[in-house]
Amino acid sequence: MLQLYPEHAAHSLEFVKVKALLFEKCRTDEARARVEAMRFMSRIELIEKALKQTAEFKNTLGGGDYFPGGFTQNLKQELRLLTVRDAVLPADRLLAFAELAKTIHSVLLWFKGHTGLFPHLEALTEGLIYESEIVKIIVKVVDENGSLRDNASRELLQIRNELTSSRQNLRRTFEQVLRKLSKAGQLADISESFLNGRRTVAVLAEYKRQVRGILHGESDSAKTVFIEPEETIELNNKVFGLEREEAREIHRILQATTATLAPFAPLLQQYYHLVGLYDFIRAKAVLAQEMAAELPLITPHPGLQLIQARHPILQLQSKSTGKKIVPLNLHLDRNQRILIISGPNAGGKTVSMKTAGLLQLMTQAGMLIPADPRSEIGIFKQLMIHIGDTQSIEHELSTYSAHLRDMKYFMDFANGKTLFFIDELGSGSDPALGGAFAEAIVEELARKNAIGIITTHYLNLKVMAGKVNGIFNGAMAFDEEHLEPLYQLSTGKPGSSYTFAIAQRSGLPEKIIARARNLTERGHVKLDKILHQTEQQSVRLNDKEKSLEVAMVATERLKAEYERLIDKERLKQHYETLKLQNKIKKEELEYLRDMERKFKQIIQDWKRSEDKQTVLAAAENVLFRRKQIAGNASAAKKADKGFDIIGGTPVIGDLVRHKTNHQVGRLSAIKDKKATVQLGKLPFQVNLDEWIVVRKKEMTKKGER
Repeated sequence: MLQLYPEHAAHSLEFVKVKALLFEKCRTDEARARVEAMRFMSRIELIEKALKQTAEFKNTLGGGDYFPGGFTQNLKQELRLLTVRDAVLPADRLLAFAELAKTIHSVLLWFKGHTGLFPHLEALTEGLIYESEIVKIIVKVVDENGSLRDNASRELLQIRNELTSSRQNLRRTFEQVLRKLSKAGQLADISESFLNGRRTVAVLAEYKRQVRGILHGESDSAKTVFIEPEETIELNNKVFGLEREEAREIHRILQATTATLAPFAPLLQQYYHLVGLYDFIRAKAVLAQEMAAELPLITPHPGLQLIQARHPILQLQSKSTGKKIVPLNLHLDRNQRILIISGPNAGGKTVSMKTAGLLQLMTQAGMLIPADPRSEIGIFKQLMIHIGDTQSIEHELSTYSAHLRDMKYFMDFANGKTLFFIDELGSGSDPALGGAFAEAIVEELARKNAIGIITTHYLNLKVMAGKVNGIFNGAMAFDEEHLEPLYQLSTGKPGSSYTFAIAQRSGLPEKIIARARNLTERGHVKLDKILHQTEQQSVRLNDKEKSLEVAMVATERLKAEYERLIDKERLKQHYETLKLQNKIKKEELEYLRDMERKFKQIIQDWKRSEDKQTVLAAAENVLFRRKQIAGNASAAKKADKGFDIIGGTPVIGDLVRHKTNHQVGRLSAIKDKKATVQLGKLPFQVNLDEWIVVRKKEMTKKGER
């Protein structure tokens, strides 16, 4: 089990808030008890099992095939009574046991229909059997409304039949009495009532001696008396007697049924705990879905690699407020053990640290975390924190004394399997002395191979991080132009505290700020200025990186478009080659081969050149236009040797030549501006305005035309 120091560490890291949210998601008392009893595990197999169970249940949410977990009743007391001799369970509680057994049956059937899809959830039912006899025993005597059936026994059926008949007689007789007294004008306004469990008539006080029966009472004003009529006394007595017999028979039946169920008590206990466990897992899955939590990678080695991690509480708040959360990226391992985070106050140092600590606790409690699933969480044996004011009035400790007390515990017990978090190390004392102690403490923690995060404003710790093996810097980004924190952690460099910038933002008079600059030690100001400049350069570089990424995306888009054009042109050329392969000349084949070489050269130029637009323009100009013009001119020159251009309106049977590629065919059909031209043995549908009428030149025997 993960050991925490101090005892309120989970509270300081706000895990109690997560537990409260989880508690609200539970539907059964058994699941709520599991939330209250949550512990932080340190055995990797238990952690992985709990995480995978939650992840599998999360996968069942949102679809139409819901996991059958609708049973939510509390049966703890009834389960205890089931093992007590001569115990009697009410009919509705017996019905609850039947519903529990039916739920287990549904669960087992659900897994049978999803064999192998949810192995970690299904493993919880290993060895479990559904005992149908439980339901049979109960439904035999209890109906679906939780009442005892009339035929639960022969005696009960007889009693209830007789009771029904007696009540009908009683009702008829009583109504006759009411009509008689009403006709005589002796009834009060309310006419009837129930007193001492008996049905009585309300009679005006002046007529009470005229109505025979038993006086049961009178009104506060003494103007009305309540009398049980003489005619109904025996009937009432009979009904009461039958009701007592019914109660005794019901008690006997319930006692016998409870005794019959007693041997199934261990199995029912198992059913109940399993349903509660599934509800507990469901609650974790529902909460994980709401906070966009995922299953991280788990490693037995101490370490922490968070990718796009968010604070769970802030993640949920962002849904209602719409405020954007800056995700945290963090990597701690054996080589980079201690991160020193610096930067301005209210810049997010403590939130970043708490995010890492809370996600570690959630993981070791078996909960999914709001982070990229590529995140990797190592398993720790100890978690120590020093966050906030630890001043103790009870023990007469100042803030700094309490700080040193915690540091002593860290020094005594920290080891290679310890994860620690220290907020504002060394604060509360003289800056020079506090800084010296802080440096010594960090050195010792590094020597003990502990892993953790420290926030600080001490410059000596920032300098130390670049010199001591295993210790490295981190900074919270700050936008000096707008004087606003960016809440973004970047590692590898220290951060400025932006003391004077924040003072300026708060509206402090400029002369006070200037005086403070003069009073501050020069070396301190110089180093902070260097950190300040470095961080601003980093912010600007980040902006340039974003612009570069946009440009690279645009370049890739242009490249894809260019390659699409090339592919389109290749396909076109290939199609033309196949279509006219019987007519194509040797020169045209060489031209196509040359075009292919040109394409290859253009692709190479594209990969080497930074000016993509120039390559595109050159490719279009050289490959498509100039070569086409030159090729067409050459083809036209050769075509002119064999044909004379006649022109005019073409008619069917004319020889026609294409104006661009100079292919010659015979016009075989005309329809509007469309026509059919026979090229060799193949007919082609063409646009008529792209063709011109020609005549074949005839040679004389002497070689003259």
